Amino acid sequence: MTEQDLWTIFPRMPRKVTIGDITVRDGFQHEERFISTEAKKYYLEQLIFAGCRSIEVTNLGSPYIIPQFSDAEEVMAYLRSERFYKRCSKRGVDPEQVCLTCVTIREPAVDRAIDLKERGIGPDRVLMMVSTEEEHHFANSGTTLPEYWREAERCIRKCDDAGIKMCGTVSTIWGSPITGATELKDAVEFTKRWLDIGASDVEHADHDGSASAAEVYRYFSMILDEIPDTERHIAHFHETRRMAPASVLAALQAGITNYEATLGGMGGQPANFLDDRPVPGTGEYYYADPRFVGLLCLEDLLVQVDEMGIEHGYDVDRVLKLGQLMEKTVGRKLRSEAVVHGRKETQGHPEFARPGLKEKKEKQGESPGQKAPADWKAQAEVPERAKG
Repeated sequence: MTEQDLWTIFPRMPRKVTIGDITVRDGFQHEERFISTEAKKYYLEQLIFAGCRSIEVTNLGSPYIIPQFSDAEEVMAYLRSERFYKRCSKRGVDPEQVCLTCVTIREPAVDRAIDLKERGIGPDRVLMMVSTEEEHHFANSGTTLPEYWREAERCIRKCDDAGIKMCGTVSTIWGSPITGATELKDAVEFTKRWLDIGASDVEHADHDGSASAAEVYRYFSMILDEIPDTERHIAHFHETRRMAPASVLAALQAGITNYEATLGGMGGQPANFLDDRPVPGTGEYYYADPRFVGLLCLEDLLVQVDEMGIEHGYDVDRVLKLGQLMEKTVGRKLRSEAVVHGRKETQGHPEFARPGLKEKKEKQGESPGQKAPADWKAQAEVPERAKG
């Protein structure tokens, strides 16, 4: 019998990954209760202290549409403050190595990011988004696709002048909640368009859990055949159908090195209700049951790649603790299995053992650790008839 390690079986699979956190932006945008500014600062800071080096901070779009982020400037200002930098220094963290991203779906939000940058509290990176299916794109942005591409090109030029990177998101890769099936080749073309107009990287979004592992592997193989620089690509999976861990494995096998996740698998469509009032959000929710909505879970993802022997840079136990705290912050049980069950047991639980095994083995004349009758062959041999 031969033993194969993962990298022999899957030669394109990375030995090291980058995992960005998007809890405070994408995770909180779906909450129907305002999350306090102090809580946002706390989780951003603690995730950075736990090893995160790429983090989404807020949404700079209209607070009228998504009032969850009405405190955007205060949150950004804290992450550029002397107090935060001193706290980083005490923990051996270089804040200049942390990439702060703000979502800016439309040009006014990009202009706002540039203004913040000029005031010394702006982001390192912003994000705009297209969907390959135009009805979904129109629902998110209110523009046609050609109209939006022109706007994005303009915004990238502005960001270049201001020293801000632009990430271009491609959505509805594996399907649209409005019109159904989509074509993978369209998403490949949209990825190339983003890079052609100057985007620094591309987020490939399974925005509603439509992806299957086989189609994820197929898509990212197509992407890396066309654009092999893995630093250009970020995988973004939702967990609606409990398929995200399988999608991660498929993306790893294809060679993708960058991923995004949220604590507790929080997030989804922007809330259309906040505290005691309806708000615009992006309209009606397109899911049937709010218990089964959210993103790839950071805690579970870290345990998954950690136990595969893939380097990730996080303090896993610290993140598991943050996951427990997040459940208190939002006031409900979240979707992390790792927060409940922890990491893989290596020591076991002897207290669960049934008493009497040692005595019975002695009575049977068996030695400790003996697993087969003493007069059997040391190694089993499969008979020819069983080999097929």
